[in-house]
This record gives sequence, C-alpha cells and structure tokens, in this order.
Amino acid sequence: MTGRIDVHQHLLPPRYRQALENSERTPGGWPVPTWDAGAATAMMDDAGIATGVLSISAPGVHFGDDAAARELAREINDFQAELVKDSPDRFGHFAVLPLPDFDGALDEAVRALDELHADGVVLLSNAHGHYLGDPAYEPLWTELDSRDAVVFVHPTEPPIPQLAGLPSPLLDFPFDTTRTALDLVAHGVFDRHPRLRVILSHAGGFLPFAARRFVGAAMFNPDTTPETIMAGLRRFYFDTALSASPTALPSLLAFAEPGHILYGSDFPFAPAEWRADFDHCLTTYDGPDADRLTAVDRTAAQALFPRLA
Repeated sequence: MTGRIDVHQHLLPPRYRQALENSERTPGGWPVPTWDAGAATAMMDDAGIATGVLSISAPGVHFGDDAAARELAREINDFQAELVKDSPDRFGHFAVLPLPDFDGALDEAVRALDELHADGVVLLSNAHGHYLGDPAYEPLWTELDSRDAVVFVHPTEPPIPQLAGLPSPLLDFPFDTTRTALDLVAHGVFDRHPRLRVILSHAGGFLPFAARRFVGAAMFNPDTTPETIMAGLRRFYFDTALSASPTALPSLLAFAEPGHILYGSDFPFAPAEWRADFDHCLTTYDGPDADRLTAVDRTAAQALFPRLA
C-alpha cells in the first residue's frame, strides 16, 4: 500500500460527544466538530492518507468520577477496535486511558494493548495537573515499556488562566507539550524505560526551537547532565499536524533524529483549509534538509507500526 500514515487523527464517537456535552467541557475553548467514520475516510481519500491512527483529543475522558471515566475509556477503546477490525488498512488506534485515575489507566492500558491490540496509547500532556515526569506514572511507564509501546502525547490545557480571545489550542497547547516533554526527560523516564517510543504532537510545541536552552535543567536535576538532557529530548518523535510551516520545518528538521518526523492532519479539529495549507507547505518545502521529508508521509510511521508496512 502507498499513501500517508496519519498519526494525529481524532474521533468523536456518539458516546464521547454525549459525555462532553454532559460535562460542558471543550478542548480548551475550541469548538467540538462533527465526526463519523465516513467523513474521516473521505478526508483521507482527498488528502492522500492511506491510514489514520485515531485518538481521543483533549480533554480526555475523566470528568471528575473515576468509575465513569473507566467505563467511558473502555467503551471508546472497544469502539475504536471495531473500526480497526472492519478496516484494518484504513484505521489504527491509540487507546485512551482514564487518567488521573492511575490504577484504572494501568488496567485499561494492559487490556487495550493485550486484548484489543491497540497500536499504542494516547496520554494528555497533563492529567489534571500531573505532568509526565510525575512519579505517579511510573507503574504505567513500566507496563508500556515492557510492551515496547508507542505513546502519543496530545496537549491539553495547562493549569493556568486562559488568555482572553486565545483558546488553549492556539497557544497553550504547544506550551504544554513542551513543558511535559522536558518534565519527562528531566525526571529520567527514558533512562528507566528505554524501550518507550513517544510521539509529541504538533512538532513538539517549542521543543525543537528551544532545546539547547533546556539542557539547563541539568543544573537542577542532580542525576542528569546537559548531554543526557539533550539525548533524552532527541528520543522523541514528532508529528507535523498544524506545524509544517516554512519557519517551523527548518528547526524541526535540524533537531529531530532521522525517521522521527511523522505526518499528522489533526482531523476533524483542524479546519480543512488549515490542513490543506500545512500540507501544501510540507510538500513544497525546499529549505535545509528537505530531502529528509521523504520519510514523513509513510516510511517513518511504518517503522513504529510494522502492521501497516
């Protein structure tokens, strides 16, 4: 098969949409779009996408009640698994977890990976204020590492006030991705769990641009050095969703390891004209390291998801 593998594509099944409406939550003030599998397939056909790896976006599935979050996560993951079963060449899925219910998240991760054969799990950049370097994640990291799991990190609102007229996805989401990535590395998650493969949404937020500054974290974390901080930051994979601009691509290409940049559409949250504009920027880029972009559409993702090869 040819065609792009889209690692950043979302779904909003009816049960999840109802849960969002009941909770009166939105993705950081962003409008909640409509979604169905047919519309997703039509978009993929139009954009040259062979396979979309689906995930739940912010705000996740936990709206204050652990039991309800566990049930919702199970229902969504079962729904995704059926989509993949019916169309294994068109869809993949990252299992959603009921964080910050860490016990429930551990159970659901094991079930989704072992029984539903999920392609990985999605974690939000913070779970009600718990960032990915928090020790509470350690049992989850251990299970994911033991399974060579792919982890897709999607941003959510940070625990700070939202600026007027600036919904969180515009500004705060890239900031929170950057924040949790450095937190994960500075607290040694990759050192303890070297088999993890972690994808950061939206080109890693500001990480590629500011990575050299972040080695200063070694001054405040005794078990690290500037070299280990930089090595940890370069372990990440990055998707291009809403990020393949002429100004962002040079920084991303200069920083990311070969084979660590993946295609992302952010359907259905990204307006169609935005996706088309960033796709155009990606396909017409002729700046530094442009030759490395040949792996973005498909081969980089095939290395992470062998079943799609």
